[in-house]
Amino acid sequence: MKTDDLKKAAAQAAITYIEPKLNPETIVGVGTGSTTNHFIDALGAIRHKFDSAVSSSVASTARLEDVGVHVIDLNAAPRVLVYVDGADEVEPGKAALKGGGGALTREKIIVAACDEFVCIVDDSKCVDQLGSFPLPVEVIPMARSFVARRLVELGGDPVYRDGLITDNGNVILDVHGLTIDAPDTLESEISNIAGVVTNGIFAANRADTLIVASAEGVSIR
Repeated sequence: MKTDDLKKAAAQAAITYIEPKLNPETIVGVGTGSTTNHFIDALGAIRHKFDSAVSSSVASTARLEDVGVHVIDLNAAPRVLVYVDGADEVEPGKAALKGGGGALTREKIIVAACDEFVCIVDDSKCVDQLGSFPLPVEVIPMARSFVARRLVELGGDPVYRDGLITDNGNVILDVHGLTIDAPDTLESEISNIAGVVTNGIFAANRADTLIVASAEGVSIR
């Protein structure tokens, strides 16, 4: 199967998984990225079964509104029942590496606020250990060089993502070469560097449910 077909299969499986949980008061959290875009497209067909959505990016908000889903600000959401998003990598313990699309900060906020994080991926995203994909770190612009030096001290090779300004007005350093064998520890250590907004390790609030699509079918873990 083509990768895009696997992404669609994972997204449709997520619709099937969350649909029985929905009611007219439910608020659904929605992430950002190519796999999540397929989820958004399918979510429009069941928009009458839940109240509204909160979104992790301007792009996802626009796509949700295009399919008729009402989007609200997270501050107006008393509870987010479920958050559905993809990942750039995910390891056996369900810690993920995210942020290839640049929306990691808002994604991390909604993950922390939701009752259940459902991560949807094709099987190419499943790895034994995080770190082959460069780790995105969102940084306050004035701190870019300082943070880069600290990331080098941690063993990484930070590369400025030229031309991208996040929805929050910040910049991203993509860190190559990190050994992420203790994702919880490294997530905290990087986030504690002054000037870092957040980083793309999702371990403190890792996926509760992982949906993986492969040529053999879809599995829920």
